[in-house]
Amino acid sequence: MDMGGELLTIGAFARAARLSPKALRLYDNLGLLRPAAVDVDSGYRYYAPAQLGRARLVAWLRRIGMPLARIQEVCDLPGPAAAAAITAHLAEAEAELADRKRLAGFLVDHLTGKGTPMSENRPTLGLRFAARSETGKVRETNHDIAYAGSTLLAVADGSGPSGTLAATAAVDAFRALPELTLDSLAAGLRNASAAVEQYGDQSISTLTALLWSGSRVGVVHIGDTRAYLLRGGVVSRFTDDHSYVQTLVDEGRLDAADLLTHPQRPVLVRALGANGEADISLRTAVQGDRYLLCSDGLWAVVDPAPVLSAGLDPSATVNQLVDLALDAGAPDNIACVVADVVPV
Repeated sequence: MDMGGELLTIGAFARAARLSPKALRLYDNLGLLRPAAVDVDSGYRYYAPAQLGRARLVAWLRRIGMPLARIQEVCDLPGPAAAAAITAHLAEAEAELADRKRLAGFLVDHLTGKGTPMSENRPTLGLRFAARSETGKVRETNHDIAYAGSTLLAVADGSGPSGTLAATAAVDAFRALPELTLDSLAAGLRNASAAVEQYGDQSISTLTALLWSGSRVGVVHIGDTRAYLLRGGVVSRFTDDHSYVQTLVDEGRLDAADLLTHPQRPVLVRALGANGEADISLRTAVQGDRYLLCSDGLWAVVDPAPVLSAGLDPSATVNQLVDLALDAGAPDNIACVVADVVPV
């Protein structure tokens, strides 16, 4: 259909792109698809016909279930890189579907009293890992904990008078788990919450932990520490920040590009010892996967993707990431764990 070079009203553009005006307003607020012009008096949006390609791409990516934050990244990539990102997303979606099926099976077993463990009879995959934590160049004490072992990867960021003790207690609660089951994950969270709350001096802690059993990975997450996955050459984050500014981004009230510079970025809406529940999920590990767990002292000042993809071993990768954060001024404590999935 030839629409010429004239601008289209939001209604006409929505029909041509097979999107709703509401969706277009959301994409504008998120910076995914800005209108070509906005009427200064009425605020009415107008779009150029040349924007239809991006609009349709956004709609197609939404149909395959890609999160909006990741769609923005994919739309800005060149064709081959965007195709690779879509392929990686599909692989992750298939793995997550398998995880949901597995979790549904465990829930059935759990509710019927079978309580089948999530462990494998003979694990064929293991972890090669490294961890490092630094005080940074501004803080006087280090409240960040980084832990890596054969069955647990974890970072925690404590806050308050007993922040270091709170973070350590949160990680220790999961080091003591005997096996990876739904009951043990729930028990670990209860123990972690109780351990942090015992200090009673307004100390809290974030926690991002990956519990390993064969090729199964249990993920426990609360706060703004993060977990990333490098798979198939693409780095993706699979935890959501439980922070005030992230809620503003999710609601379309703040551009994602402004998240790092917002004065209230460190304010949490969920943490151990405070409000909110942790996110729990199951994932399937694949040989060649690389995991990164880190505190905001790293991800707020360093883009981890290039270093994760550089092919260095876990120890060298951890050191390079932390050194980059130090070179950037390290205004906060730093915790970093890198682990590769390898055959055993």
